[in-house]
Amino acid sequence: MIDYFNIFLIIIDTIYYQTKTMGFSEFVIYHEAAVRLVFFFGILLLMALWEFAAPRRKLTVSRKLRWINNLGVVFLSSFLVRIIFPAAAVGMAVFAHERGWGLFNYFQVPYSLAVALSVIFLDFIIYIQHVMFHAIPVFWRIHRMHHADLDFDVTTGIRFHPFEIILSMVIKFGVVVVIGAPVLGVVIFEVLLNATSMFNHGNVRILRGLDRVLRWIVVTPEMHRVHHSVYINETNSNFGFNFPLWDRFFGTYRDQPRMGHEDMTIGLWNFRDTKYCAILHGMLAIPFLGKAGGYTVDRRK
Repeated sequence: MIDYFNIFLIIIDTIYYQTKTMGFSEFVIYHEAAVRLVFFFGILLLMALWEFAAPRRKLTVSRKLRWINNLGVVFLSSFLVRIIFPAAAVGMAVFAHERGWGLFNYFQVPYSLAVALSVIFLDFIIYIQHVMFHAIPVFWRIHRMHHADLDFDVTTGIRFHPFEIILSMVIKFGVVVVIGAPVLGVVIFEVLLNATSMFNHGNVRILRGLDRVLRWIVVTPEMHRVHHSVYINETNSNFGFNFPLWDRFFGTYRDQPRMGHEDMTIGLWNFRDTKYCAILHGMLAIPFLGKAGGYTVDRRK
């Protein structure tokens, strides 16, 4: 019989030894991809099981077809990012730290405070980035692929066009350098962003009372689902991924969809064909099709 507890202890001992011999930053850089993969597949599995056990809405498109193509675009984006940015945002944090760049490297700030503030500020930037992708027509063209999904589940939360992933990485690079984000803060943020994106796109049922409490702490599926409504003023609301306070503070919060969660229509009015929802080449072509449309924030009225 396999002794899983001893295997776990051996893994912990190995990690501890490597962090002592390699240094924490080097260890994180070396294992960053593995850490993110573990969290990615772990959260994906948990959310998938939750969706099977307690679904919030009935799906309209084949789950198998959507999952194959949504996951396909994730792996394509990850492959391209690894080629273009081998060290990712974590590598940029180490690079900035070694050169003393950024606010937290210039001023004497307690490490734990710098880590916490980095996570919060990076989340704020992602909120601003999300609004920007809705407000600027050329960026909205790219972001439309995320909204063209005709259903709303855990894989919608990782379904982003490779162009958007690359642009987002460039923005994160700039922010990491300017604030001098600690390596640990960047790793926590990246894992948290990925995990909460899958959580708040989950097709899961949560008790209403519990949801009312949770949405003051974290963006819940009930809160974010409004953002995927076909109605323009609902699409242009609830932009947050991790922390819900940005939407409440900047006036972009919307409590519920007008048609209710079970009857609301998910997606975009101008992309109702299944090939844009769940066929890889159709999804990737969306930025090049038609006009930007009336969804951009400056045209929301």
